[in-house]
Order: sequence, then structure tokens, then C-alpha cells
Amino acid sequence: MIDQLEYNTERDHLIIPEYGRHIQKMVDQAIAIEDREERNKVAKAIIAVMGNLQPHLRDVPDFQHKLWDQLFIMSDFALDVDSPFGKPSREELAERPEPLEYPQNFPKYRFYGNNIKRMIDVAVKWEEGDMREALEYTIAIHMKKCFLNWNKDTVDDDVIFDHLFELSQGQINLREKEETLRDSEKLIRATKKAKASDHPIKKSKSNYTRKKRY
Repeated sequence: MIDQLEYNTERDHLIIPEYGRHIQKMVDQAIAIEDREERNKVAKAIIAVMGNLQPHLRDVPDFQHKLWDQLFIMSDFALDVDSPFGKPSREELAERPEPLEYPQNFPKYRFYGNNIKRMIDVAVKWEEGDMREALEYTIAIHMKKCFLNWNKDTVDDDVIFDHLFELSQGQINLREKEETLRDSEKLIRATKKAKASDHPIKKSKSNYTRKKRY
């Protein structure tokens, strides 16, 4: 009995380990079948078993197409059967995808983030009025919050107004309106409360008072 034991280190490498060694053996047996009609029947049976092992793939588009491609990959492209979706090639599998073009934004004040710049671009397109003034004031408050996250001390409102004037290319000027933002201490406290609410402290059993037993 001990001499007949097999270890994974001594076995053949699994091409797709998620399906296990039994499915790989079924694929290897299908390759060895000489009758093409019988080989097609066995291939369809293997596809059915693979679908039962991966039920979450049933909601994925082209579910059957993906299973057939995986079947050919597990056979190392040696399985010759009639697939309803065609047989993929080794070159297609080895082909590398095209690199994604990520937006290259290098803002001058990175601690504000790109969303602030987008909000400013939207605000300058609005017509003059109460709605635009409210949006500009909201942007300034949010900029002050971002600044305090980067520099957890304090910042004058004039600094925020200067940055807003610069980022808007002179189209938003709150310095002349003599607007005042919320105090830095209140903004810091608000951010701390928000972080604390995201991670509530669980009460331990030791906090409860126990009754004395007589």
C-alpha cells in the first residue's frame, strides 16, 4: 500500500489547478480516444462536469465559450474535437494585452486631489448666482479639509482662497467677498468623528458590572 502512494511532487503539473486532477485525467483520456465521434461525446461530458464544478460562471457571459477554451488549454491544445466556438491557438493565449492608457495628471497641489479640480471646472461653467456662490464656498471648505489632512495643524483662509483663485485661473475669487471658512479645529474634529464612526468600538463583557454573589 505504501509503495502505491503518489505524491503531487511526482505527478504531472496541473495546467488549471482549480478543476483538480480528476478533470485533468479525463482530458488526458479524451486525447487518447481514437474515434472522433466518441471523443466529441467525452468532451461534451467533461464540459458538463466542469460547469457543475464552477456554478458561479453560469452568470458570466459566454459561459460555455469559456469552458471550451479552458478544456483546450488543459489539453495543451492537443485535443481534436468539434467545438461550437472554435479552437483557440497557443499564440492567442500567449499574446500580451495592450497597455492601458492611464490619465497622467500632475497637479501642482496634489493634496487637493483631482476631484477638486473637476469641481472647480464645473463651478466656473455655472452662471453667476446663489447656486454658484454656494458651490464655490463648498469647494473652499473641502479644500481646507484636504489641506488639514495633509498638514494637521492649521491654515489661514487666505491660503485656501489663493489656491482656489490659482486653480480656477482667476475665475473664482472669494478674497473680495470676505468669506470665512469653518475653523480648522472644528474641521479636524469632524474628520476624527467620521473616522471613529467607521470603526465603532465594541463593548467587551468586562465593561458590564457584575452582581455580587452572597
